[in-house]
Amino acid sequence: MNNNGLALVAPRITLALDPYFCPAVLANRAFRSLVRSSDNPVPVGLALEQTDGNVSHFKSEILPDSHPQAVGNFTYLERILRLLLWSRGGFRIHFEGPPALATKLAAYYRDTATGRFDSNIVAERMFDHPLEVVHARELPAERNSATALGRHLEGCRIGFDLGGSDRKAAAVIDGKVVFSEETVWDPYFQTDPQYHFDGIMDSLKKAAAHLPRVDAIGGSAAGIYLNNRVKVSSLFRGVPPDVFNGRVRDMFLEIRKAWRNVPFQVMNDGEVTALAGSMSLGKNRILGISFGTSTAGGYVNAEGNITSWINELAFAPVDYNPNAPRDEWSGDYGCNVQYFSQQCVGRLLAPAGIEVDAKLGLPEKLKHVQSLMQQADPRARKIYETIGTYFGYAIAHLADYYDLENVLILGRVTSGPGGEVIIAGATEVLKTEFPELAEKIAFHIPDEKQKRHGQAVAAASLPALPG
Repeated sequence: MNNNGLALVAPRITLALDPYFCPAVLANRAFRSLVRSSDNPVPVGLALEQTDGNVSHFKSEILPDSHPQAVGNFTYLERILRLLLWSRGGFRIHFEGPPALATKLAAYYRDTATGRFDSNIVAERMFDHPLEVVHARELPAERNSATALGRHLEGCRIGFDLGGSDRKAAAVIDGKVVFSEETVWDPYFQTDPQYHFDGIMDSLKKAAAHLPRVDAIGGSAAGIYLNNRVKVSSLFRGVPPDVFNGRVRDMFLEIRKAWRNVPFQVMNDGEVTALAGSMSLGKNRILGISFGTSTAGGYVNAEGNITSWINELAFAPVDYNPNAPRDEWSGDYGCNVQYFSQQCVGRLLAPAGIEVDAKLGLPEKLKHVQSLMQQADPRARKIYETIGTYFGYAIAHLADYYDLENVLILGRVTSGPGGEVIIAGATEVLKTEFPELAEKIAFHIPDEKQKRHGQAVAAASLPALPG
């Protein structure tokens, strides 16, 4: 199979429910091998610049223009750049390489629907600048900042977690959970943000009723947050832009004011996932992936800190098959969100031979599959085996861009016996295809207590108390 000049490689572990899956990691490695065997490999460099001056580098090589397969250069770079944009973030792309490719990349982000989506969401809404592609003779110096995150457990705290199908809140006293509750909600397509405000306040009040006082409030939520301001979030995707700017952007500042301005911090749920894993495992170099309504990612580095990277991995490509399922929001093909979420479970029902009422929502479809797993139904097991195989190839791909030793999975899709099947499948992929990574990377899944309370405790630990 061929994807715009890029040779696609079939995995050694075949997927019964998705025989056309073409792992990004295998396609990229095949291309790099082809480049190394060519007469004159062309070095290229990418630098993503953020508004605060942070700059991250990625360097590789491509084929010379004279090579008969040089048409694959653009696809190779565009796919990698999409992963870099959504994992590292930035508004200015410095490109060191052939000028014609810089021009083509600039046109992609200007003229295609997916390119404009990336430009709008990542560059404009996250970093407040239109996306730029700059042809550079030399990349700007790399600069990466890191920040200590959370781990404050003293006092009476509330932790909350906002997902696409439920919201959670917990009351925590000196690191011990004394109350927790999960409430179903449907935030994605609500046009009135009062729905979101009222729901969050309801959960906070229920948790506060179990505390003698509230010293601090910390939360995790899908999206990007800066100084408690909402930069972009799928939770508010149904809110019109003018209403978003007028009410949503400062919603958490409004909530903090309602709680007498106690120390308050809300962060991306993926980062809190990684923090929860680091706290529970006592390990760093950890990538946390939450399989929920969407796919959330977070990363804790070797020092136990978070970096300036955004780690919004839902939109990063994992499948290079051009006919792979498309993300409904960005329109791109083969993105993680279609492989590591409730959407994936719903997509694999038909290939697995499981019939459900088409009117059921994705959470209900997931519950049905989970009930079948409890009954040892082989059809349900095939779904989790397929997700596990997907995940092994995804982690091998991400290991080219992250310094990884630990991978933590959690989220509704991983609950019950299916989570262990996912880890077993991913582990088998690394042993079979990437033995060097199998020796280095360990997979983890929280125990039931950690699943119930870990995210809430980690979120509650975010704000530091004064003094």
